[in-house]
Amino acid sequence: MVDCLVPETRHGARNGQAPKERHVRARVRNMPLTDILTSDAIVPSLKVSGKKQALQEIAARAAQITGLDEREIYETLLQRERLGSTGIGDGIAIPHGKPARIDRLFGLFARLERPIDFESIDGQPVDIVFLLLAPESAGADHLKALARVARVLREPGNLDRLRSARDAAAIYSILAHEEPRTESDDDTEAD
Repeated sequence: MVDCLVPETRHGARNGQAPKERHVRARVRNMPLTDILTSDAIVPSLKVSGKKQALQEIAARAAQITGLDEREIYETLLQRERLGSTGIGDGIAIPHGKPARIDRLFGLFARLERPIDFESIDGQPVDIVFLLLAPESAGADHLKALARVARVLREPGNLDRLRSARDAAAIYSILAHEEPRTESDDDTEAD
């Protein structure tokens, strides 16, 4: 949620008065993934044999890019996994956490060479992993980013494109050029 001023246009002004502005909380639903994901944070073919190894490898890659401590990232991810698996189904996992000293949202995408057991909610093995790290103060921004990642990955056709992409550049292009849907897009499709 973001605080902003918006004109009262839905109910309009009455008796010839100018519309007033009011303070509202507006949803920022369509955050582009490029706000949290850079091209160097794409791992097109990660060879791992299990969940812990996958978490170790993505923690190591994230540490290289962010300059954070690898062990701290790994421990943060393990702590979150103890609460319940971040495997959301359809072969997707979104491990996430809030390590100390990170100052911005950070994402890392990994496509696994072979699917692994991730204790997912649907019981299916995982081959797509999207790591999300957030500052401890991120609050709702962390949740919005998680929701955005899940929406993009579950958008019809995206998983197939990501699984068949030839390299890191192609994967980044798919994720970076995912056009966010807006409510006005939904209205025009109904016509």
